[in-house]
Amino acid sequence: MHTDVVIVGAGPTGLALGVDLARRGVDALVVERGEALFPGSRGKGLQPRTMEVFDDLGILDEVLASGGTYPVGMIWKDGRRMGEHQMFDAEEAQQAQEESGLPYTGPWMLPQWRTQEILRERLEELGGRIVFGREVTGVEQDAEGVTVLCADGSELRARYAVAADGGRSVLRRALGVAMSGETVDPKPALVADVRIAGLDRDNWHLFPPATEGGDLLALCPLAGTDDFQLMANFAEGTEVDVSADGVRKVIAARTHIAADDVTDVLWASDFQPRMALADRFRVGRVFLAGDAAHVHSPAGGQGLNTSIQDAYNLGWKLGAVLRGGAPETLLDTYEEERRPIAADVLSLSTGVHRGEVRRGKDTTGQLGLNYRESSLAAETRQEPGAVRAGDRAPDAVVDGVRLFDVFRGPHWTLLAPEGTSGLPRRLPDGVRRGPVPASYGSGLFLVRPDGYVGWAGDTAKGLKEYGARMGLR
Repeated sequence: MHTDVVIVGAGPTGLALGVDLARRGVDALVVERGEALFPGSRGKGLQPRTMEVFDDLGILDEVLASGGTYPVGMIWKDGRRMGEHQMFDAEEAQQAQEESGLPYTGPWMLPQWRTQEILRERLEELGGRIVFGREVTGVEQDAEGVTVLCADGSELRARYAVAADGGRSVLRRALGVAMSGETVDPKPALVADVRIAGLDRDNWHLFPPATEGGDLLALCPLAGTDDFQLMANFAEGTEVDVSADGVRKVIAARTHIAADDVTDVLWASDFQPRMALADRFRVGRVFLAGDAAHVHSPAGGQGLNTSIQDAYNLGWKLGAVLRGGAPETLLDTYEEERRPIAADVLSLSTGVHRGEVRRGKDTTGQLGLNYRESSLAAETRQEPGAVRAGDRAPDAVVDGVRLFDVFRGPHWTLLAPEGTSGLPRRLPDGVRRGPVPASYGSGLFLVRPDGYVGWAGDTAKGLKEYGARMGLR
């Protein structure tokens, strides 16, 4: 089987990348070892930046219809409500929204299994393909492409391959790429999706340990479902029982809820909170993305969101090389841009887990992350304004035109004042024109397909040369 890109893993990362490539006319095949999509809630929090990406990918309406906002925490003791607990610093999050041209409040709750369903539906709508029940065992590569080896003896031939197959990535190991990291918490943890009779869905129910140093249990109502996500930690060295009876027993032992009131245990898994970062994000024609490249503590809700950004960054670059005439060296900037971001976010999520960082604007947006140090960021103005090359391009409305409506789609966008001299009569293929909002400052801005400013200048001087580097002619 021959294709442009083989994506190993049908989690959020692989599916988002498949969607982005499909809308660019790139032939990609998503290969999944399991017989179906992952069934659990796991990464349930979508950051505002991820919502912007989903808007661009054409799935925002479904995401909004399927999810909901986070409820206020409620602390319980001895079967009695002791009072509310704010899970996020709402004031800081609101301030971040106002400062960032943000159209979406956050975080937004959507169980991971539903996020994956929506991405799959969009992928198939665009003509993309997923093969289930195909286990990948290794990869070989040469000057022309890659050969992905499968357990059933079949081979998949492609120009490039992407490892989006999770923290225990088979492809990463086959490539010999090491991961550096540490155990974030020596206590093992349990996560499960359950249904509970008689427990209200108005709060995120928190059951602190009965004694100092004991074990916490929390039950969060999953928006858009009848389910609760159970999170519980255990003493170091505990062998966690993930059976349905084991889940019922831990709920009954730590709360006022009877075991029989846990009517369904839909999915359960245990894990050891840890953080790890791959030494490399690219080996020849193979790229690492998502958990295959970085593993996060679930605290702070950064893992899935960072993974979606990986896919969004890599998608336009693969499309530009495979369909847009961009030089192959453009793909080097994937690791250059995403690995430092992953390292910073890993530090953040680890700090949240250890109680060193409070959930607020830094953990509920991913809006301030930038590529200012990237080789793709060309800031040529003498006095840059609030928005610089390498920054996320904020939303704004100018003369009735919304920028995110202009950005939406797999193209570049040139923001330039009317009457700007030096611009070509016809913009290159793959570039659209939009207005410059006052909030950006003065100048011209060439916005990348992933919504970051690539080039900024006082005049059009240098714009043509920058575009040529990106394959825009």
